[in-house]
Amino acid sequence: MNNKTLFKLHGWVGLFAFLPLLVICLTGSVLVFKYELENIIRPHMVTVPDQGLRLPMDTLKDNINGQFESHEIVGWVLFQNPERSDVVYLMPKGTDAWRHIYVNGFDGSVLSSPAKNDDFLTDWLLELHANFLLDDTGLVITTIYSLLLIILGVTGLMLYKKFWKTLLKIRWNARRILFFSDFHKQVGFFSAPIFLVLGITGVYWNVAHLLHEYEHHESGESFVMQNRLYNGSLSIDSLQQQAQEKLSSFKTTYITFPYEQDIHFTFYGDVDTGNPLNSEYASSVTFNRNSGDFMSSYDIRSAPFLSVFLDSFRPLHFGLFGGMAVRVLWCVVGLMPLILSFTGVYMWFVRRKKKRAKKLRMQKLAANLEVAVEINDESMQL
Repeated sequence: MNNKTLFKLHGWVGLFAFLPLLVICLTGSVLVFKYELENIIRPHMVTVPDQGLRLPMDTLKDNINGQFESHEIVGWVLFQNPERSDVVYLMPKGTDAWRHIYVNGFDGSVLSSPAKNDDFLTDWLLELHANFLLDDTGLVITTIYSLLLIILGVTGLMLYKKFWKTLLKIRWNARRILFFSDFHKQVGFFSAPIFLVLGITGVYWNVAHLLHEYEHHESGESFVMQNRLYNGSLSIDSLQQQAQEKLSSFKTTYITFPYEQDIHFTFYGDVDTGNPLNSEYASSVTFNRNSGDFMSSYDIRSAPFLSVFLDSFRPLHFGLFGGMAVRVLWCVVGLMPLILSFTGVYMWFVRRKKKRAKKLRMQKLAANLEVAVEINDESMQL
């Protein structure tokens, strides 16, 4: 593919995709600091004072079951930051809907009412970012635009493959279109690698979710929560302790409670690996929901390369692997489509205007030539 074709492809894809990608990237930029934003908007829900010793999980579970008898617990987030409140997912009986509440793990107090995925501003932004508030249909749309983001990144790098010749060179005093062209190239070149990471990881998650939903649809599964799906006398604390014994240095970060017929208790967590790209949910231990017997374990430290690679998508997508510096970088790059969109649309408009002007000049020249030929023919006849 020659540069002219690449240039046209890059330009038309950018024009077609710039507004949806602007929404996806800007919301993603904000969500890099989701917790910090939540802590400003509703600190009484998301942050609790560190009191040193948490209540037993069984006590917390029984307390929630007592307060929400018409719901069943289906998931439990345990943050590594002790000052963050737990997020507990509930499913109202008679439905397959997920709700969530915030719980103080130190005193057991429930800090919110059951909320939908988009009830709070930050959760609404997350839904807008992931699916444009359109559920699975929106996932298809964001998948398409994530693919276009990948195309923009690849074509941009191919067009600017000889970047070293003009690296950091911007013609500040040149005509506006030349300045915008230089600025667009520089911003695009430095942002493209991160755009590729964000696009690839986003496409993978969306496709994986859509395939899972398709499998459920094809199998005719449409589970509705009616009654508790596990042995209520099982001790979550005991299972968590066993999980820690199965995997050295294991720290639980999420507990899956049975929410469908074939789901058992699974403790996801973090282990010491020395690899900053391992996610906090990389390893897991599963127990039978009725007997509590150990079923299986998964240790990221002994996992094949492909599994480790796919697990790295979460830290890479959210910038969670390099501390505050990487998060700030991810946030800033999320704002770059604003610059790229403005400069790209401006250059397209100017070039289109020049082409129209050239076309008009050619039409005028052709008309004048035609008149001249007619006059010459008349003169010859005379």
